Amino acid sequence: MTGETRIALVTGAGSGVGRSAALALLAEGYEVVLAGRRGDALAETAGLAGNNAPHAFAVSTDVTKPDSVAALFAAIAGKYGRLDVLFNNAGGGLASTDFGDLTWDQWRAVVDVNLHGMFLVANAAYRMMRDQRPQGGRIINNGSISAHVPRPGSAPYTATKHAVTGLTRSISLDGRKYDIACGQIDIGNAASPMTARMAGGVPQADGSMKPEPTMPVDAVGRTIVYMAGLPMEANVQFVTVMATKMPFIGRG
Repeated sequence: MTGETRIALVTGAGSGVGRSAALALLAEGYEVVLAGRRGDALAETAGLAGNNAPHAFAVSTDVTKPDSVAALFAAIAGKYGRLDVLFNNAGGGLASTDFGDLTWDQWRAVVDVNLHGMFLVANAAYRMMRDQRPQGGRIINNGSISAHVPRPGSAPYTATKHAVTGLTRSISLDGRKYDIACGQIDIGNAASPMTARMAGGVPQADGSMKPEPTMPVDAVGRTIVYMAGLPMEANVQFVTVMATKMPFIGRG
């Protein structure tokens, strides 16, 4: 990366995809704000950055809480005065559950993180990028293969990831006049704690249980670095990064 140092925020930076993206951005020379609920996990991510660790700034954050998100952005403003890139990544799901067996509490738990949390962070980042000088920045939302097609028993996760696609499009349109670019990365089977269960078999559309291949999680980090590093005249609107042999093409 050339030019002035750029500031990036990664939510869900304490593990998996978020950790991979944070480490990749740090290696590229960004100052990276690590946000997540567990301070110890954020510290572990920073520690894995080696010589780049001093460029990581950990802020314990619950993205479902408006006050916590406000405190995160106040900390960013106080330390850096601006934000150039957001990887809006924090999210989660449930074990496969038939739609008829879902409870309201299960539904809300997923929607609160995957949609309400995604909105709160993107909304705050958008305002900061709109109001800072020089104006503008880039928001990258974490969608999913499930933003296209569901897995069995995944109604809350699938519904929220479809909603993220609408959010991405709306931010992309509204942000044009402020030089705010918004894109989405749809990830399939990146090796992480969230996908570890796939080695033992996961439900398929035909009712069977089969193991699924995964891809190295650093493939996600490399893609985020590419998206983040584009000139503001260019944007990756949507990109799918997935395990080559996973059952997505041909699913169903």
